[in-house]
Amino acid sequence: MTVRREAFLARVKERGEYDTLQEAERAARVVLALLGAHLVGEVRAQLAARLPEGYALILLNPLQSAEPLPPARFVRAAAAWIEGATEQTAAWDVSAVLSTVADAAGDDLLKEILIQLPTGYDLLFGHTRPT
Repeated sequence: MTVRREAFLARVKERGEYDTLQEAERAARVVLALLGAHLVGEVRAQLAARLPEGYALILLNPLQSAEPLPPARFVRAAAAWIEGATEQTAAWDVSAVLSTVADAAGDDLLKEILIQLPTGYDLLFGHTRPT
């Protein structure tokens, strides 16, 4: 089931403790563009189907990445793309967006997403990988 744009943004805004929806929107766009570069095939398509249309398009037309970035480099990349961000604020931004994405994805799809990502992303999504 697709999450409505307003509900998605409201969750990101709440989790990121942003003052405005515009701040939440900026973080969502950057993080989803970076995430899209790390996911392939059916997993990316299934996640896109569960996101609001505008965000689905960002996920499906990602920023290019030569290799999957480890979590710390993913956060640094987000910091570079989010105007005025530091690594600390970008970590907050990434977590706010990815935890909202995890809710939209559901547990089964999230497991598939985490299989495609380097170790450690489970924490960015607000979940710990089962041992």
